[in-house]
Amino acid sequence: MAAQSKKFLLNSKVDIEDLGEGVSRQILGYDEHLMLVKVSFEKGAVGCIHKHFHSQCTYVASGSFEVTISGEKQILSTGDGFYAEPDADHGVICLESGVLLDSFSPVREDFLNK
Repeated sequence: MAAQSKKFLLNSKVDIEDLGEGVSRQILGYDEHLMLVKVSFEKGAVGCIHKHFHSQCTYVASGSFEVTISGEKQILSTGDGFYAEPDADHGVICLESGVLLDSFSPVREDFLNK
């Protein structure tokens, strides 16, 4: 079981994890039930199709993305969002450099155990 994050997480002080190929992430808060993650994408970067047992809601903070969920595609831009139910295949292609705010329930233990 995950512990919990600090109460306040300042963007300038949160570690940035370089995932390679134009993608990086910052964990912005979590406990065992919930996690918020900021994922930054360069234009053309890909979040490969994957699935996990977590519920995921994502907010497009900036940029433009082609989002695929269970084979259905949609272009999303700043202010849009999506929901990927548990075990749904999903992924993104960044069309215009941007940031996604991903929320997961429960916590993504795999993100913490590096």
